[in-house]
Amino acid sequence: MPKDSMRYFLQCSFFGKHYHGWQRQPTDLSVQEVLEDCLGKLLGSAVEIVGAGRTDAGVHARVMYAHFDWPEPLPAELIHRLNAFLPGDIAVQQIFPVQPEAHARFDALSRTYQYFVVQQKDPFSEDTAFYQNRPLDFKLMNQAAAYLLEFEDFKAFSKSRTDVKTYLCNITHAQWQEEGTRWVFTITADRFLRNMVRAIVGTLLEVGKGNLGAKDVKTIIKSRDRSRAGASVPAKGLYLTGISYPKQIHLSDGKRKR
Repeated sequence: MPKDSMRYFLQCSFFGKHYHGWQRQPTDLSVQEVLEDCLGKLLGSAVEIVGAGRTDAGVHARVMYAHFDWPEPLPAELIHRLNAFLPGDIAVQQIFPVQPEAHARFDALSRTYQYFVVQQKDPFSEDTAFYQNRPLDFKLMNQAAAYLLEFEDFKAFSKSRTDVKTYLCNITHAQWQEEGTRWVFTITADRFLRNMVRAIVGTLLEVGKGNLGAKDVKTIIKSRDRSRAGASVPAKGLYLTGISYPKQIHLSDGKRKR
């Protein structure tokens, strides 16, 4: 971080239909690009923001954090002006100062995703959930989901071409619940691999359809073979809904903790 600059965390949300994920791309529009361009124009200079992680093209976020550095006090009406300037499918909820070493990605303790499935055709869910017209055994799907907590290596659910150095993830919660007319799969872990949640959901749906047994999920994970897992479900049903951080990243009364 440049000397005399202050580090800020930015909390935002976005509807991902029109974006090629969070991370800036050479040719496709991303959420990061839109936020950086708008913030830079309002502050009068280029701003580089670092997100808590990537999201796939078309994935939504109810909660996303990013950090950026700025050498001067931020304008009092920045959030209001930023939201007025941003397109309707991106919103900023808060911007707050943090410790100079705080990092939106590396300091995150956990991330939570939710995936939404509907079993009755609903035109209002077309861009927000995955329609499945076949009967699904959600009790069996929850039995299978519980096995995820027994493992750490999830290469079987990772995108084949990836530059990660490890496939280890600590999953602490994985469960289906009925919410009105929708079924929601919630999963929390310290980190996620690219395409991991969508591959897990696709595999659990195969269990629900009776094409796989619940214990087959254990066999798939042990195989470390992506081709043995289910197909990835569409991005439109996936939401990043939570990111947790240690309290120590915050400033107390505007002063940096030592």
